[in-house]
Amino acid sequence: MGRSVAEFLWPRGGWARAFHYVKHRVRRLPDSPERIARGIWAGVFMSFTPLFGFHFLGAVMIAKAMKGNILASLMATFVGNPLTFVFITLASLKSGHWILGTKLEHGELRMLSRKFADAGIDLWHNAWAIFTPEEMDWSGLAIFSRDVFFPYLIGGILAGIFFATIAYYLAVPVLRAYQHRRKGLIKAKFEAIKAKSAAKANEKKQAVKDKKEQTNG
Repeated sequence: MGRSVAEFLWPRGGWARAFHYVKHRVRRLPDSPERIARGIWAGVFMSFTPLFGFHFLGAVMIAKAMKGNILASLMATFVGNPLTFVFITLASLKSGHWILGTKLEHGELRMLSRKFADAGIDLWHNAWAIFTPEEMDWSGLAIFSRDVFFPYLIGGILAGIFFATIAYYLAVPVLRAYQHRRKGLIKAKFEAIKAKSAAKANEKKQAVKDKKEQTNG
């Protein structure tokens, strides 16, 4: 368990290697640049939502609705990782409070972990209270929903659309250029193999011809 958590926070080889691996896999997906880019849009968008634990599912559903590449959508959720969550959370919360006409209070970000914990405690306590005489308490969850989840969700939708759209328009030309270059390399390789085979066939024919001339001579 501890090893899994450690690898989530810092993958083997570091985040730079993990990023290049995902980028390489996305570029080599056997699909059109537009479909792959729509999948990327779905994955990036979901990464800006506070629906933790449902990013994969949400990305797949959006990709299907947009007729995008499913694998690309799953890999694009990599945008949401321990190195980017601070930026994503800040962008989403600030956008949400701005849309709602409220203000992100000073020190609010430092209280996030406490509010997440209080909401989790409430959920656990109330689930246990169903089977015991204890009374349910929703105060921590109510504060979390009002101060964090709702602004995060509203702002995440706005920020997610913005950054996902940027990712889409950056991805299409890059993917198209990569696929065009790859097709050129494959074609050149095929032509080289074809030329090599033709040369071997000519050598064989020449050898047979020379043998016949020697026999006739």
